[in-house]
Amino acid sequence: MIPYGRQNINQADIDAVIEVLNSDFLTQGPKVPEFERAITQYTGAKHAVATNSATSALHLACLALGLSKGDWLWTSPITFVASANCGLYCNANIDFVDIDAKTYNMCPLALEAKLEEAEKLGRLPKIVIPVHLCGQSCDMEKISALAKQYGFKIIEDASHAIGGKYQGQAIGNSRYSDITVFSFHPVKIITTGEGGMAVTNKEYLAERMSLLRSHGITRNPDLMTQEPDGPWYYQQIALGFNYRITDIQAALGISQIARLDEFIEKRQLIAKQYDELLSNMPVTTPWHHPDSQSSFHLYPIRIKTNECTKSHREIFDVMRNNGIGVNLHYIPIYMQPAYAKFNISKDNFPQANNYYEQAISLPIFPELTQSNQQKVITTLMAAIAP
Repeated sequence: MIPYGRQNINQADIDAVIEVLNSDFLTQGPKVPEFERAITQYTGAKHAVATNSATSALHLACLALGLSKGDWLWTSPITFVASANCGLYCNANIDFVDIDAKTYNMCPLALEAKLEEAEKLGRLPKIVIPVHLCGQSCDMEKISALAKQYGFKIIEDASHAIGGKYQGQAIGNSRYSDITVFSFHPVKIITTGEGGMAVTNKEYLAERMSLLRSHGITRNPDLMTQEPDGPWYYQQIALGFNYRITDIQAALGISQIARLDEFIEKRQLIAKQYDELLSNMPVTTPWHHPDSQSSFHLYPIRIKTNECTKSHREIFDVMRNNGIGVNLHYIPIYMQPAYAKFNISKDNFPQANNYYEQAISLPIFPELTQSNQQKVITTLMAAIAP
């Protein structure tokens, strides 16, 4: 089976992990802050907080921005459920903004129209989470302008997008947002096994996320309610979580980030080859805004079902049955039973519905060989053929 994505581990990665295993610190040691510095140096953000997953980072970001019961969080419906679940963890209300027909990211025009209506109803969001689907940045300049106009905070869900660029700058510099979150799951651009990172330019947000990452416990006397009883003393000053990443994972991340640009270059080459090989087939290939340089975590095509005799499902099944590990990213979140309580009508999201009915993610990862890529194309041609 050719998977849609997989990790790339070399001997340097293995050696980095073994070095930590032979050290005094498997967790809460020097590798975590070293990894955080590597991410800030790459992205240009001022602060970074490493976590055990991007889901944890999203939750911490929401908490740091004060999301709570009765507030509204809006995000894209075409994303993994974690982009919205982070709001549920805070007992907030969830709603969605339809996607752009070309980029599949949150549509700024749909967002603007929804904000105008929400203002009339007194239901403006406290936080909006644009998702950089597949590695391409949302139109953050426009979304940021709307945030200033309507007073909401922005968390960029860049789980797919480390190594990508927007307006010539690294995604993650948080120029147009309060916090940006990355994922280091094995199928992502770089991996720590499991892991995530929140980056921000605001020191108080980084401090709050760091506190909540580790049970809400501090050893800083300036934050305590009394003088320490001794050098052993600590205080829990907030209800936090155990969202820490280990030194083992951080060491892998440090090693991986050294090859990040190489990974991006290979993914972009594979995407370009797909564009060429698919040019005469009844599919829509990814379109990219000139302001954006995608990291190509995913390569989704859309089947032109009106030009095919076979259905979306039939084509998907043929691919899987012939050893091509295609997938569908993603099922619109408003279709999930866990979100039924919000009574969200799918009729409000025509572009997301159309995408779901047509999309198939083809394999893309740095080690995908030309022969395997050709097998993907040949199989897809056979699957689509009458």
